[in-house]
Amino acid sequence: MRSAKLSLVLRHLRDHGPRSRARLATDLDLTRSAASALVAELSDLGLVRAAGIERGGLGRPGTSVELDGATVCGIGAELNVHHVAALALDLSGRVVAEHRLGIDAQQESVEQVLDRLVGLIRRTDDDVRAAGGYTVAATVGVAGLIDRPREVLTVAPNLRWRDVPVGAELRARLGAPYAVSIENEGNLAAIAEALPGDPNRQDILVIFGEVGVGGGIVAGGRLLRGHQGYAGEFGHMIVDPRGRRCGCGRVGCWETVSGLRALLDAAADPEDAVRDPALSLDDRLAELNRRADLGDTRTIAALDSVGSWVGIGSAMLTNALNPSAIVLSGYFAEIGRHMRPAIEEQLQAGVLAPHAGGTRVEFSTLGFTAAVRGGATVALDAVFDDPTVVALQRADALLGGAR
Repeated sequence: MRSAKLSLVLRHLRDHGPRSRARLATDLDLTRSAASALVAELSDLGLVRAAGIERGGLGRPGTSVELDGATVCGIGAELNVHHVAALALDLSGRVVAEHRLGIDAQQESVEQVLDRLVGLIRRTDDDVRAAGGYTVAATVGVAGLIDRPREVLTVAPNLRWRDVPVGAELRARLGAPYAVSIENEGNLAAIAEALPGDPNRQDILVIFGEVGVGGGIVAGGRLLRGHQGYAGEFGHMIVDPRGRRCGCGRVGCWETVSGLRALLDAAADPEDAVRDPALSLDDRLAELNRRADLGDTRTIAALDSVGSWVGIGSAMLTNALNPSAIVLSGYFAEIGRHMRPAIEEQLQAGVLAPHAGGTRVEFSTLGFTAAVRGGATVALDAVFDDPTVVALQRADALLGGAR
């Protein structure tokens, strides 16, 4: 019961910002003495701190409190076709460390890719320690279908992996004193976009584009995983039955017409530098943006074509789910300003409800960090679920610091 009340206060501060003890008592239907005692305990755990004077209410101004947790960090990591990445957030959402490494996962063995990812996670944890903090948990996003109970990557068409026990492999390599879990990277991107306390981000679809296309469904502020956890594989909706063969083996999947390969094929010849995988993805997208800004007709036509397919798929999803917003993430966000007119035209044309059912098109501001930020957010849920774990986690982290 005590842990539940501590969790209630901590989550309320996260979702609604700084509050005085008196206001917390009112908001959460607690006595003032109970609210003060809970805040004191959270302060002793290093999770909240004084945040100045709260004014504007009746009676004497009170001292407000806010999330602290500068030493309490969660790590999010991502394993994708062309990169591995890791990022640490503290409890207040501040980025403590961030690393990214370009790879070609199709040309390397599973063991090599996992070793590279583990190296980045360790490097990120070292940065957390150097800043005086400790890691409470890590969550790794992987581009593929995840059997969550077994923590097995069952199918990953673009990685070309099948039935890889990623969870067990990562834990064996890390030997970390903190919990390590895995999740689909599109789901983690969706979690990052569902901002706590923002009513406009509680019913959204997040569509994440890179080599493949995936995403997540957030309804009522909660991620929907589906019956077996496989929801959100938007990229494998069949939209063009006579089209290109997909990496999954079927023909006409949405990602064959809206993924990065489709854009590059339409925008540039094979020998064009923008098609060179040795060039970073950020640089390739920046070059496409530059060409479009200069009015290059081939680039603009490619962006219009892919944008139309993005809009067609988005309309199908909107007819089924009617989200308040479709948030386009990954490469879509980097280049989306040129695609927006085509996307919105097809969304309006393809949704039965008037005015597209009120669904807005938005572009993520997180870029390619969405999945790792979502992973770090999930990792920190252990603290928001039970703030008392912090004392034990701190001791475990200190004991494990000699690895």
